Amino acid sequence: MNKNNNDHLLWKYASLGSQIIIGLCLMLYIGNKIDKWMGFKTPLAIWILPLVFIVALIIKTISETNTKK
Repeated sequence: MNKNNNDHLLWKYASLGSQIIIGLCLMLYIGNKIDKWMGFKTPLAIWILPLVFIVALIIKTISETNTKK
């Protein structure tokens, strides 16, 4: 690999890490607001929304890295 390709991969994975952190924080915040608004005794949305985000991210990553032959 050349230096330009390494820089491209570095920025790609750095942005992926940022997306994960921001996405999880956003899902936790929204889940907390939904739980307070709905008046749940157990925090359902604060568990479900980040889980849905993680599953969607895994599916997206698998589909992007899948090599079709």
